[in-house]
Amino acid sequence: MTEAEAISAAAPPPAPIGAEDQMRADLYNYLGVMLAGPPDEMLLGQTSGLAGGDSPLGTAINALAKLARHSKPASAEREFNKLFIGLGRGELLPYASYYLTGFLNEKPLAQLRRDMAVGGLTRAPNAYEPEDNIASLMEMMGAMIAGRFGAASDLAQQKQFFTRHIGPWAGHFFSDLEGAKSSVLYAALGAVGRQFMEIEAEGFRLSAE
Repeated sequence: MTEAEAISAAAPPPAPIGAEDQMRADLYNYLGVMLAGPPDEMLLGQTSGLAGGDSPLGTAINALAKLARHSKPASAEREFNKLFIGLGRGELLPYASYYLTGFLNEKPLAQLRRDMAVGGLTRAPNAYEPEDNIASLMEMMGAMIAGRFGAASDLAQQKQFFTRHIGPWAGHFFSDLEGAKSSVLYAALGAVGRQFMEIEAEGFRLSAE
């Protein structure tokens, strides 16, 4: 994982989930991979093969695929570095604590660590980023849906995690990514993420009715 791993390596294989939930998990995982580091040639190739429908999310996916077909790993890496690394810091700081409090390593990170401990997750030994970075949260949400660490989380558990750790800020982050000065390929990824977060938030809202 990017920032977390299951405490128990002997977790049972995940039970099959529905096709819609698998697509949700796959999109969360894809966003996590793209935000964890610059895409290599294989990931760019996979991205260029994505196809969406006529919905706003599908249109955003199609635009991302088109840009990926014209992107090279070197240019994608330069873009990633300008956005997230830079000289001292990148254009964006993709952490829940920063978006919600204006500072790093604040209460949102502490709450996430408590919830990770309850869910049997711990920070991976080779990870150095705070766990509340966007890539890690996307990966954790995808893992919960797919049951990568054991039983798949039910809708109530997914909603609780989303409401606490993703919903309050991820949409704002993806909007910022979409409009960032250094964004080209990642502007299209930001549009995909923003649309997906809106769909997820509405889906969880409707589940309470």
